[in-house]
Amino acid sequence: MSQTYLEATLLPHENLRHRATLSLWAHFGWLLLGILLTPFVVGLFLLIALWTRMRSTELAVTDKRVLVKTGFIERQTVEMNLDCIEAIQVHQTFGGRLFNYGTLIITGAGTPQAPISNIKDPLTFRREALLAQDALKAQERGRPGPTLPP
Repeated sequence: MSQTYLEATLLPHENLRHRATLSLWAHFGWLLLGILLTPFVVGLFLLIALWTRMRSTELAVTDKRVLVKTGFIERQTVEMNLDCIEAIQVHQTFGGRLFNYGTLIITGAGTPQAPISNIKDPLTFRREALLAQDALKAQERGRPGPTLPP
């Protein structure tokens, strides 16, 4: 079985701390439209496009950086070192709050903003990134960092 982008780009001694996915609820309208239009073939193309988007997006926090990869044919990546992250904002609409999805906006040194839309459980992703950032800072100071769950 082939490696995922995240597994292939991990640095030596870098550990995956948290993996996230896109929310299917955020794409519910496209899913419903695809199902309704399936008898007309165009719906099948919508469902394939949605499936491809869901499967080709990889989101993760490691003990060194935040990684985001989107795209199947054309790949776009955002890789930001934890020590360069200045702020992580979460934006959730009413539907996002109800179904636990939202947009993360990661701001870092040298990078204006890196938005990640329709992520499932964005508050946990932010929490994991901030915990990993705190652990990295504590490690650099030679002190044990916060205890991170496996």
